[in-house]
Order: sequence, then structure tokens, then C-alpha cells
Amino acid sequence: MKPHLVIFAKEPRMGRVKTRLARDIGKVSAWRFYRAMLADLPKRLRGKGPWRTVISHSPDRMKPSLLRACADGYVAQGGGDLGQRMLRPARYLPTGPFVVIGTDIPDIQAHHIRQAFKLLGSHDAVFGPADDGGFWLVGLKRHPILSNPYRRPVRWSHPETLADCLANLKGKKVAFLETLTDVDDGRSFRRWRENR
Repeated sequence: MKPHLVIFAKEPRMGRVKTRLARDIGKVSAWRFYRAMLADLPKRLRGKGPWRTVISHSPDRMKPSLLRACADGYVAQGGGDLGQRMLRPARYLPTGPFVVIGTDIPDIQAHHIRQAFKLLGSHDAVFGPADDGGFWLVGLKRHPILSNPYRRPVRWSHPETLADCLANLKGKKVAFLETLTDVDDGRSFRRWRENR
């Protein structure tokens, strides 16, 4: 059962990516940040562990070549809210655990992904908490049963996003990675630039 790393990505179109960040630093700077992360992250993580790297893209009709990002496979995200789209890989990936990450956490390294899969060996789910109350990674084991952290409504882009997911996993074994910064606004962008 090969593990799967799923990277969520949007078509890198100015004005359609990192819109909250764009309000603080401008559309061009936000777009450049997104393009840099989209090019760097898959390259940094692909082939650095036993996992297969898949990019899940939006919009569905987009040609994967527009992403200019290397992966072992490309799939459309499909419809629904973020939780429905993040759970969808459980239906189309071959057997094995999977973790989902986005493209706006510059500090993700291969050792984080290795640790997530290791923790899934003895846990139902694993989260990488973000310092804004959300999460930068979610990993789910599919055997013997898939746990659904999104079965009841989750407040997305909210300080209680992770807490809502954890409430949906009551009674399940959940592990955590270190807390990282999600670059979503000017403050987090400036902090990231200062620490580079």
C-alpha cells in the first residue's frame, strides 16, 4: 500500500489565487508568491520519500501543464466545499494512506511528510496545525475504515477550523505535527520574508 501525497493547487491566474494576501500586498506580489510556491513545493517533496505525489487541481477543466509543477499524477478536485474536495482522494487513489497539503506553507519539508505517514501507522488521522487556527496538512488512514473529519460542518478560514475537524473525529486516534505558518495575509507574508 503505497502512501500518497496530494498537493492542492489552483490555476495560477492573477486575481484568482491568494486573494486575501493580495488585499494586503497587491495582486502581482501575491501572484508571484503563489507561482513560486507552486513551482518549488512539488519539486522539494517529490521523490524524497516512499510516497507518490499527486497534484489535485482547480478548476477541473484546466490543463495540468498550466501549473508548471512536477508530479507523478494530476487529478481534478471536483465540486463541493473544501472538506468534500479533500476527502475525494480516498475514492480515486489506489489503496494506502494519504496526506493533503496546500501550496501556501513555505516551511513544509520532506521530513514533515515522512513523519505524517509514520504517525498514520498507529493513528486514524494526523494534522499539521497552522498558527491561525487551521491546518497545513491532514492525513487519513483508509484501513480498516476511513475517518471523516468533515462530516459535520467545518468553519473554513476560521480560528476554529481545526477544532471543528477534531470534533468530527471524537473517539478516533489523532496525531499532530509541528505548528507552521500559513501565508494568507500581509502579516504572515512579512514574517515569512523576515525569517528566510
